[in-house]
Formats: sequence, structure tokens, C-alpha cells
Amino acid sequence: MGQVSMYLFEVNVFAVLLSAIGSFVLGGVWYSPLMFQQAWLEGAGLTELDLKNANHKMIFLGAFIFCLLASAGVALAVGTSPSALDTMLYGMGIGVVFVGTSFGVSYLFEQRPLKLFLVNAGYHTLQFTLIGFVVGSFN
Repeated sequence: MGQVSMYLFEVNVFAVLLSAIGSFVLGGVWYSPLMFQQAWLEGAGLTELDLKNANHKMIFLGAFIFCLLASAGVALAVGTSPSALDTMLYGMGIGVVFVGTSFGVSYLFEQRPLKLFLVNAGYHTLQFTLIGFVVGSFN
């Protein structure tokens, strides 16, 4: 427990905030009409009308808080010494090994389409890779 509390004071808050903003913006682009919005809508069984009727303030606030928590978690996990490349690869590993495989199991049982899995797991893999890069760049 002592080592965890020591890391809490060594986390670069600016890096955590910047990586959270970066991963939030990445999600905005990833799920936009510029990239994978249509594939995501189809795979999730949603329509553009569903998007228009959504509570955007709560969704975006919640998404940013989750991005902030993910960024803080990576920063705590890597500590203060790894390089940007090491933390980027660490983030990629989190995306592929933990998030991707967890989604995979759920999506198999929920019988969700492969297209949705690829869109969502792809985003989170890039998200954690970006978080790792940003956090590692400030070590």
C-alpha cells in the first residue's frame, strides 16, 4: 500500500489531463461520420435519430470522466521511469490484451457483430496506446 500512495503523489497531473483530452478527442473522431460512425451505429443497432435524442451532456461528461480514470490508471501503473515507447507499448497491451479480449468474450456471448467488435476494440487499443504515449512523454 505504501508504494501505491507514493505513486499518487508522483503522477504528472498535466500528462493525465492531456492524455484524457487526447483519448476523448480520438473517440470523437473515431466514432464520427469521418471514420466509423455508420459501422458503429449498424453494429450497435442504433440510428441517427437515437443519437439526436441522446442526453449528450451526460454522455460526454461520463465519457470524459472515464477517459480521465483510464489515464490516471495508466499513469499509476507505469510509475515515473518508463520511456514514452515503453508506456505506449504498455498502453497498446492494455488495449489488446485486457480490453479487446474482454470485449471479445462479451461480444461472443451477446452475439454482437464482428464489425462492432473491431470498431470498439480498435478505438480502445488506440486510446490506451495514446494514453501510454502521452503519459510516457512526461516521465
